[in-house]
Amino acid sequence: MSKRNKIIYWVATLWLSLGMTSTGIVQIIKLKEEAEMMRHLGYPDYFMPILGVWKILGVVAILVPKFPVVKEWAYAGFFIAMSGAMVSHIAVGDGAKEFFGPTLLIVLTVISWYFRPEGRKVA
Repeated sequence: MSKRNKIIYWVATLWLSLGMTSTGIVQIIKLKEEAEMMRHLGYPDYFMPILGVWKILGVVAILVPKFPVVKEWAYAGFFIAMSGAMVSHIAVGDGAKEFFGPTLLIVLTVISWYFRPEGRKVA
């Protein structure tokens, strides 16, 4: 793996991890603003901590060495969760401001997945 690709991978992965960890924590603790947004999107309150825990576990999965199959599932989960968030915002008529975050996290997910080192890929 070239030095350039390694840098791209780690920058995207660290930003993705930061984004997923911060939103995961906010969902686990049921921050008032997040709860209001989830209700606005039509989701029940009990869905927040479930999603938050999955995000934190996904971050752990992509950061720890080995376990390439688990990493694939984590990347797929991130992509599904964030594309679902985008569609939810569009469905309720939100503007671009509301789905910027999920869009950015999808882009970071794809970049991190694409540039991951050989040892982190399924053989």
